[in-house]
Amino acid sequence: MQKVLAAISGGVDSSVAALLLKKQGYDCTGAVMRLFTDAISANKSYTSSDASPIADARTAAGQIGIPFRVFDFTEAFAIQVINRFTEAYKTGSTPNPCVDCNRHIKFGYFHNAALETGCEYIATGHYARIERDNGRYLLKKGSDTLKDQSYVLYALKQETLSHTIFPLGGLTKTDVRNIALSHGLTCAEKSESQDICFVPDGDYAGFIERNTGAISRPGRFIDTEGNDIGEHKGLHRYTIGQRRGLGISAREPLYVCSIDPENNIVVVGSDEKLFSKTLTARSINLIPVDTLDSPVRVTAKVRYKQPEQPAIVRQLDSDTLRVEFDKPQRAITRGQSVVLYDGDTVIGGGIIT
Repeated sequence: MQKVLAAISGGVDSSVAALLLKKQGYDCTGAVMRLFTDAISANKSYTSSDASPIADARTAAGQIGIPFRVFDFTEAFAIQVINRFTEAYKTGSTPNPCVDCNRHIKFGYFHNAALETGCEYIATGHYARIERDNGRYLLKKGSDTLKDQSYVLYALKQETLSHTIFPLGGLTKTDVRNIALSHGLTCAEKSESQDICFVPDGDYAGFIERNTGAISRPGRFIDTEGNDIGEHKGLHRYTIGQRRGLGISAREPLYVCSIDPENNIVVVGSDEKLFSKTLTARSINLIPVDTLDSPVRVTAKVRYKQPEQPAIVRQLDSDTLRVEFDKPQRAITRGQSVVLYDGDTVIGGGIIT
């Protein structure tokens, strides 16, 4: 019987994933990852092994009838996710902590912990699929197009994909809730979290200031013509495309068009100034191939909820991609990820620089 360590958060997706693994005959152990404490976030849910959502995960494992473990990754999460998050904002980038968490924690530390404890696989409740073709593992979109999470998984490498199972890849969210209800899981109707887990109130600037001791360093707003039009409240309070909270009086709506950390300047302009056709990305990962030897026609997206857009991608060196879209895209943002697709197959992606 193959052993699998299933990540359980206490929510319906991860709980049903573990349930399905047991029903399919795997020797399944449920595990929750403790990622932060109330010293990090106003959310006090990870402060002890008896607090929710750890308690919810423990309950789910008990209802499914599988062993349960808690892994403490607070130190790794602080370094690999929270520190990256705060440093990115302080330098004028807009990070995607879910990508970092998947890359370094769930499919890094958790994956290694599974192998060290004798498990052959890890499993999560992500809506994505893994297939094998010509000796390589492929990452594909989940069947539920509204729930597909392949965007945040593009950094997974061949070794990790070969030891990963996504039990929900072929299901819809409705299917998953119905399975939970039919098996009496108490998480069946549990709502989904929409916020970054360690910033539950959505106040990113406040979080950075509280947890780094950083003091907002005011600077200048300038328009796209170079005119000084006011004072900003600190670079970490702004992101590309932002309109609200600028505090600038103008005849037409103004948006953040670019951020210059070296000179502590935020450039604002009209909506039309937000559009561009090309981007460069680094920290890249390619899945079906090791390198792109020639330009490739793809569809691409520069944020999680954006519809895919036709583009050409070229690999410039071992760790750099250049993507040229057929049509200009709005608010391409440094620090976010560009993810490339061929139909429902993820080609790969990287961090926009």
